[in-house]
Amino acid sequence: MKRLTILIVLIIPFILCTSWGFFAHQRINNLAIFTLPRGMILFYKKNIKFITEHAVDPDKRRYADTLEAPRHYIDVENYEKNIDSIPEKWNDALARYGQKHLNANGIVPWQIQRTYFSLVKAFANRDSIKILKYSTDLGHYIGDAHVPLHTTANHNGQLTNQVGIHAFWESRLPELFASNYNFVVGKAKYIENPLKEAWKIVKHTHSLADTVLTLEARLAAAFPSDKKYSFSERNNTVLKQYSVEYSKTYHDQMNKMVERQMRAAIIEIGSFWYSAWIDAGQPELKNLVKLEPNPIEKQAAEEAEKKFLQGTVIGREL
Repeated sequence: MKRLTILIVLIIPFILCTSWGFFAHQRINNLAIFTLPRGMILFYKKNIKFITEHAVDPDKRRYADTLEAPRHYIDVENYEKNIDSIPEKWNDALARYGQKHLNANGIVPWQIQRTYFSLVKAFANRDSIKILKYSTDLGHYIGDAHVPLHTTANHNGQLTNQVGIHAFWESRLPELFASNYNFVVGKAKYIENPLKEAWKIVKHTHSLADTVLTLEARLAAAFPSDKKYSFSERNNTVLKQYSVEYSKTYHDQMNKMVERQMRAAIIEIGSFWYSAWIDAGQPELKNLVKLEPNPIEKQAAEEAEKKFLQGTVIGREL
């Protein structure tokens, strides 16, 4: 009889212990395609496999690029007590806090703006490869901005004895319950000011962080301790994860919060893609230029994949 490797890992395997989890990121990017208008949707549907599979590329880059991790979050409390006091424009924030502070505490709203402009440029150049790259990256960062624990210094409950809650909220719960969510979100709309929209998203998401933490803490105090976790076997490894019963109770207490945030991410991603296309002059997405990545870009992508498979992330766990 083969011995099982006993791996005491809360929630799920490391491959899913990233922002939104691979499952949710891929699902969100996939569904955002169906919010697009006729002038865009054929191109995106033709490339749906790429956009879905590569939705997790920014997470993979965290294993190779020292600058990648802060692009996924913003620790609001480490900037100001009130999120409205944080300068919304990059240059103003840079002048107030300095580059080191920004890199240490997260830059997700500004990263959304940067990636948006990169996508506009890709559309304007009719560069199909970069359109796909920046569409998938933009979808990822917008998705992260909808995760409450990506907006707080207590990002994994490490300050409140709730270690593991990050992956619980953004990976375990969607995997268990997303099949029952309503993902009909309507059609993409033009965004007048991408940076203001990014901050609007982050401010709403941050308003949910306290609820995410408080409800789980109360539940943990009241729930029978012997029923909080369950064990499952995968590839001869026994994994410790939150039980279905505990997960459902927490999920129900949040009153569809996870579903609402996934739905919001889908329509926002579609709207950012659509707006970038509009701002680029609505180029026809047929017979596009196919410019292969330069050697440096190609090497960076290969290195990220290699380091990801080795499994040592640079910077904090999100």
